[in-house]
Amino acid sequence: MNIRTKKLAAEFANWYDYPQYFDMVFRDETAAEVDFFLAAFDRYASGPVRRVLEPGCGSGRLVTAMAARGFDVEGIDLSRPALDYLRRKLHRRGLQAKLHETDFTRIDLPGSFDAAFCTFNTFRHLTCEADAVSHLRSVADALRPGGIYILGLHVIPLDADPECTERWKASHGSTRVHVTLRVREFDRRRRVEQIEVLLTATTPRRTVRCRTRFPLRLYTMKQILRTLGQVPSLSIVGTFDFDYDLESPRIADDDLVDSVFVLRKGSDQDCV
Repeated sequence: MNIRTKKLAAEFANWYDYPQYFDMVFRDETAAEVDFFLAAFDRYASGPVRRVLEPGCGSGRLVTAMAARGFDVEGIDLSRPALDYLRRKLHRRGLQAKLHETDFTRIDLPGSFDAAFCTFNTFRHLTCEADAVSHLRSVADALRPGGIYILGLHVIPLDADPECTERWKASHGSTRVHVTLRVREFDRRRRVEQIEVLLTATTPRRTVRCRTRFPLRLYTMKQILRTLGQVPSLSIVGTFDFDYDLESPRIADDDLVDSVFVLRKGSDQDCV
């Protein structure tokens, strides 16, 4: 690492160490996601849904929202700052949830869950096929027969632009957050893209600047369907987009980019 690189590293923090700002940026998505979850539970799960799991829960906006709806919620993540932040948030709101600092490629929790959900590209942090399949099998093992798994991710179109840039902003009280996400590398052959996130959070007392890079796995529709097909105990029962409209199902083809799959574990009769 040269002197300039060291200086830049010192000037910028890791955005995973500031989960409160991550939470702010995406909180506007929460209500639509939770409403979709509840409708999907009613339509696709066999039997009532009470106990739910979020692998890769991060700052816990969905864990918190589902706990507020009265569900028995458990969350899994490897980020200790995110889990600590989530514990404080749950405590402030008088809510309960069980949190586990563990790898979500090998979920090993007691009992079984009625439903699970993992949205907004968390699944794509698993950058090899073996880990992706291991995760899906672990979720299937954690679900009861007839339980469902709601999985959301961006699927790349065949003519994907490798120089994508997205921007978000959010505010709460006197805090302002601006986020820019850029694709820095795009390797279709290796099926990985390198993402850079720049976050600036401004409060009356300080300004926090974060710069974080991380890889995400690339999937075409054909590739994600092939990966899902490696876990036959989970069947696709519904396909949607990020509009989260249960009355507007989508066809799983190359035109579907923002993809939401509802997967159901086979019933006891199916497993006989």
